[in-house]
Amino acid sequence: MIWATLGGVTIGLALLIRHLIHWWPGLKSLQSAPLQHAGSLLPFIAAWCYGALAILTVGGLIGWFADTTLWISNWLGDAALVWGVGGNAGITSARTAYLPLTQTGGAIVLLATVALVTAVKKSSRSQDLKSGAWCGICLGTSAGIAGFAAVPLAQAANAVGATVYGAIA
Repeated sequence: MIWATLGGVTIGLALLIRHLIHWWPGLKSLQSAPLQHAGSLLPFIAAWCYGALAILTVGGLIGWFADTTLWISNWLGDAALVWGVGGNAGITSARTAYLPLTQTGGAIVLLATVALVTAVKKSSRSQDLKSGAWCGICLGTSAGIAGFAAVPLAQAANAVGATVYGAIA
């Protein structure tokens, strides 16, 4: 498993900020139809949850893809910090303890992968889904609120997997 560096977390936060700025409908519009505008955030949030779960997978093609995405994001973010503001590269972000996925939790992540890939191909919100998953991968192993959110997500995936596959067995 690859841990997020300060650069990787910066890329994740930049994706989040970019999405929120594009989403912001304005205060009056948000006050007049809050559910409609909040609902337009759901694809990004769902994909963020998927990305946070994907980075918690310990192997396989999904784990390799998530680790590679985080490695590239770490490199890009570190380069931006060094060349953009004169910072240092490779500083590992403070880590949070992560909860590994069980076999059935991993199966749920595989099913979520099928759902996400299908949604990206069919949905008009594919850009939101892609950036949400990327953001979740970057922030899933970081300390702070984003990293702490990954633990309940893993617990939920493990519990849903145990329920679904326990009923089948």
